[in-house]
Amino acid sequence: MDYLFVYGTLLSALQNEFARLLAERETLLGRARIHGKLYRLGRYPGLLLSSAPDEWVVGEVYQLRHGAPTLATLDQYEGAEFTRVTATVFPETGEPLAAWVYVYNRPVTEAQRILSGDYLGG
Repeated sequence: MDYLFVYGTLLSALQNEFARLLAERETLLGRARIHGKLYRLGRYPGLLLSSAPDEWVVGEVYQLRHGAPTLATLDQYEGAEFTRVTATVFPETGEPLAAWVYVYNRPVTEAQRILSGDYLGG
């Protein structure tokens, strides 16, 4: 079974075209977190994975029922600035699991960092 972790414009609280598509096609399992750092990149955030035990980004995890077509659409949406990789995600309820996540692949500065790790909470 495939899973997808989202932390920015694909969160279920946001009502853009791609967040709606994800919510309609796939199954939202709930809130989750991942080891990483979150950066504000204008109208959207970017995640860099981290191995530090105290660096977390919060988001949501989806179970993918129609994985390939959904991921193909989201790959285009995320564009060349993001790379889809597999990482360990920690759901609020349940065991850690391997999930797809879009990681930012351009330079960032610490001034852009969202220290809370929460895009919607700032």
